[in-house]
Amino acid sequence: MYNNMKEIVIGRGAEAIITKKGKTVLKDRIEKSYRYPDLDKKIRKLRTRSEARILEKAQKITNVPKLISSDEVKAKIEMEFIRGLKLADHLEKLDYQKMSEKIGKELAKLHDSDIIHGDLTTSNIILKEKDIYFIDFGLGFHSSRKEDKAVDLHLIKQALEAKHPTINEVAFKALIKGYKTSKNQKATLAQFDKVERRGRYKANY
Repeated sequence: MYNNMKEIVIGRGAEAIITKKGKTVLKDRIEKSYRYPDLDKKIRKLRTRSEARILEKAQKITNVPKLISSDEVKAKIEMEFIRGLKLADHLEKLDYQKMSEKIGKELAKLHDSDIIHGDLTTSNIILKEKDIYFIDFGLGFHSSRKEDKAVDLHLIKQALEAKHPTINEVAFKALIKGYKTSKNQKATLAQFDKVERRGRYKANY
């Protein structure tokens, strides 16, 4: 369908190259020369399978790119391209309290379905009109453990501190307000406090 459309590289990370073509995005997990070939192939296959399954499940819960196809052997995933604003570049210019509360509510939905994002930053959230979309579940996984959910919260807190230092405290407070819609919020937030204390201990050690 898009044979005549130009492919444009829109992202290049440690794990994959992201290419846009028309209305779709292709995520191609790159080979790692420092790993044994068979091990590298297995890792890329398993991560591709995991990400595809997470996208399939998550798109029924909240806004994420729709999965179009996946090829475990070639370690490729084709998905919908979300045309919008990267929240990392625009959060301060928006009603960031309202936006952060919305992030918390949508994250609660994922966690209540035992989906862990694994790399939760404002760079992995797209604002399209009035809706937010979580992207890049490359490090995501399924888990019912309160520890894993607490670490997801810890990651977004760290991301706000690093990328949005002038608003991070207010924004995270609003995010937690939204997150309290989770059915397991008490246990997760109690564990989050423990994760935070561990982090402070390591920093002071």
